[in-house]
Amino acid sequence: MLSANAGWCCMVRATEIPMRIACLLLMSLPLAAFAQSSSGPIHGGDGITLPAPPATEKRPVANDYFGTQVVDQYRWLEEAASAETQAYLARQIAYTDLYLKQARVRPQIAQDIGGLLNISSWGIPIQRGDEYFFLRREPGEQQASICVQHGWPPPNMLPKQTRLIDPSGLSNDPNTSVNLMGVSRDGKLVVYGVRQGGADETEIHFYDVAKRGNLDDKLPTARYFNVSFNADHSKVLYARYSKTGALVYEHNLSRKSGEPSTPDTLLFGQKYHGETLDRLDRISLRVTEDGHYLIITIERGVPARRVDILYRDLRHADAPFEELVRGIDSRFRALYAHGRWFVETDYKAPNGRILEAKPGITPDAWTTIVPEGKDAINGSSIVGNRLFVHSLHDVNPQTTIYTLDGKPTGSIKYADIGTSTGLYGDPSGRYGFYSFQSMIQPPTVYRYDTRTGKKEIFFEPEVPFHRDQYEVKQVFYMSKDGTRIPMYIAGKKGLKMDGNARLLLTAYGGFNLSETPEWNAQWAEWMQLGGWFAVPSLRGGDEYGAAWHKQGMFDQKQNVFDDFYAAAEYLIANKYTSPAHLAISGRSNGGLLMGAAMTQRPDLFGAIWCGYPLLDMLRYQNFMIGRFWTTEYGSAEHQPDFGWLVRYSPYQNVHPGTHYPSIMFFTGSSDTRVDPLHARKMAALMQSSTGSDRPILLHYSLKGGHSSGVSTNQLIADYADSLAFLWTETGKH
Repeated sequence: MLSANAGWCCMVRATEIPMRIACLLLMSLPLAAFAQSSSGPIHGGDGITLPAPPATEKRPVANDYFGTQVVDQYRWLEEAASAETQAYLARQIAYTDLYLKQARVRPQIAQDIGGLLNISSWGIPIQRGDEYFFLRREPGEQQASICVQHGWPPPNMLPKQTRLIDPSGLSNDPNTSVNLMGVSRDGKLVVYGVRQGGADETEIHFYDVAKRGNLDDKLPTARYFNVSFNADHSKVLYARYSKTGALVYEHNLSRKSGEPSTPDTLLFGQKYHGETLDRLDRISLRVTEDGHYLIITIERGVPARRVDILYRDLRHADAPFEELVRGIDSRFRALYAHGRWFVETDYKAPNGRILEAKPGITPDAWTTIVPEGKDAINGSSIVGNRLFVHSLHDVNPQTTIYTLDGKPTGSIKYADIGTSTGLYGDPSGRYGFYSFQSMIQPPTVYRYDTRTGKKEIFFEPEVPFHRDQYEVKQVFYMSKDGTRIPMYIAGKKGLKMDGNARLLLTAYGGFNLSETPEWNAQWAEWMQLGGWFAVPSLRGGDEYGAAWHKQGMFDQKQNVFDDFYAAAEYLIANKYTSPAHLAISGRSNGGLLMGAAMTQRPDLFGAIWCGYPLLDMLRYQNFMIGRFWTTEYGSAEHQPDFGWLVRYSPYQNVHPGTHYPSIMFFTGSSDTRVDPLHARKMAALMQSSTGSDRPILLHYSLKGGHSSGVSTNQLIADYADSLAFLWTETGKH
C-alpha cells in the first residue's frame, strides 16, 4: 500500500537434504539458532499491549547451496492451501486485529483517508474524433467506470458525458474493477479488462458503443501485455503470457451474433528465425495509427536487457515479419509516424537518444534525431507531427519538443516540483494529454494543443487538502560510497526541526523505475497529522539513466540499501526526526528494501511497513512470476549469484535475540505477482527471533493483491490500518 510497485528461467531447486542429516546439521548450529521470543507481553506505542505472538511450529528443512547448508525453519508455510497454513493465518489475522482495535488514532485516520479518497478521479483520455474515452470514479463509488465525453465543452460549461461500463453492474463484489485497454480508430468499439481484487490477470471484453453492450466475443482470464485493433476493427491482436512464454494471437471480431467462435490464430511466439524465445521474454504489440503495420517488441528479461523489434505489413495477408532491430544487448522502443520509423534507445548512449531508423540497416547507420544529453530520457511520443521527449533533470520533469527532423521548437512548462506523464496522443492528431501531480497535489489532466502550445484542464480534482499550508523541497546527500543522491521532503510549513517530529521515509530502488514525487492519500494524511514525508531516488532506478540502474542490481544491490540508510541518517542529522520517530515503508521490490533495512540496520528505525515483499531471495525464483526477475537480482541456482544473495537476503539474515523495531508485514491472498509466502515465513521467523517487546504483525488481506483494483472502502481500511500502525509505533512508548 505504501510506495511503488515492480515488473514481470528455468527452475532448478536446491537439493533437499534428508531430514536425518538436516537434524545433524542443526545440532551443529549455535544455540542462538533456537532462541525463542520472549514469552512476556508485547508493548506497542500509545499504551497498546498484546500477549506474546501466536506460537508457530518450526520444521527445519536444510538445503545445500554449493557446499553451504542453509536451514529454513518455516518451509511448510509455503503451502498456502494447507489446513495448517490456513490455521496459522487465522491466528495471525486475529493477533493483528487485537492490535488495531487498540490503535486510538485509527478512526481519525480512516475518516481523513475517506475524505481524501472519496473524490472525483478521472484518467487520461483516449481521443477518437470528438469523443474522449476515459476512466472516471465519483465520490462514494467503489470502482472507476469507463466513460465517454462528447466533444470539448465551451468555457464555463459542463461537459456532456456517458457512462459506458460500470463494474458494479458486472459483479456484486466491490473489488471487481475494469480497465480501459483501447478504443478502435473509429470509436465504435472499446476493449476493456475485468479484474478481481488486486490480481494481475484480467478477462478481456469488447463493447459496442452504439449498441451500448458487449459483443459475444471475450478473451479468457490471463496476463495480457496489451491488445490492439486492426485498421477496420474486424480483428483484434493481443499478446498474453502462457506457460511456454508470451504469445501473439489474432482474434476475429467479424462473426455474427450467435455464430460459434473459431480458435484464435497464433501469429508469433515460441521461436523466431530458429531462436527459441525464453519464458522470461515479454512481448508487447501495437498497430500503427494508419493501420499499416503490426509492431512487435520482444523484451528479454525484467527489466529488459535486450529488446528486439519486428514488424509486419498488415496490408498483405501473407507478409512475413521483418526486423527493425534484433540481437543487440540494448533497449529500443519504436515510434512510427507518416511513413517514418523512429527509435528511442540507450544503444551506445546510457542516457538515451532518438534515432530515425531504416529497416535493413544496422543502428550504427541510423540518423540521430535527438542526441544523448546530460539528462536521461524517460520516454518519448509523436503527437501532432511533433516529437515530445520526456527526461528528468535531477528528478525534475522536462518535456522538450522537436520537429521530426530534430529541431528544438519549445517545451512543456511545469509550475511545481512533481511528476508528469509523457504526452499521449496520435501522430496526426492536434491534441495530446498528460497528467501532472506532486506530493501535495493529486493528478490533474491537461489537454495540450500541439499547434499553439496552449494547455487546458481536462480534469482537476477537488480534494480536502490545503496545499498552501505545505511545502516541498529537494535536498541532496552523500551515500556510503560518496554517490550524490536526490531526495524530496514534504511537510507542513513551520514544522519544527528539533528531531521530535515523526517522519515517513519510503523508497523503491530497482527495475529501472524512477521514484518521483507523487500524490498519495495516505502520505497526505501523514502530513496532515503533523509528520514529515520523504522520498529518496535510490540507485537501481532510472533517474540518471542506465548506469544508475546498473549500480543497484545484481551484486551491486547493497548500494540501494546503503543509499536508503544514508537518507535516514541525513534526516536524523538535520533534525527532521530521530530513530524512534522514523517510520519507513516499501512495497514489492521496496518490500525487499524494508527487509534489508530491518535485518541490517534495526537500530535506525522506529517502525517498518513491509508490503507485498520479496524476502527469501534464495527461493523467490521458484514461485509465481519470480523467474522474470532473475535478470535484476540473479538466482541462487548459480554459484556467483548465491554469494551475493545470501549476504543480503532478509529471510536468511534474521539473528535471534536482536532487538528489532515494530514491524507490519502486509500482503494478500490475491497477490499473483509476489507470492505471499515471503511475508508468511518472515513474520513467523521474526516473531520467534526478536529480542525486543515491540509488535511484529502480519496483516493478511483475503481481497488485496499486488495490483490496484480493490474497492475504495477496502483501500480506506488498508490505508488506515497501515498508517495507524506506523503513527502509533513512532510515538510514545
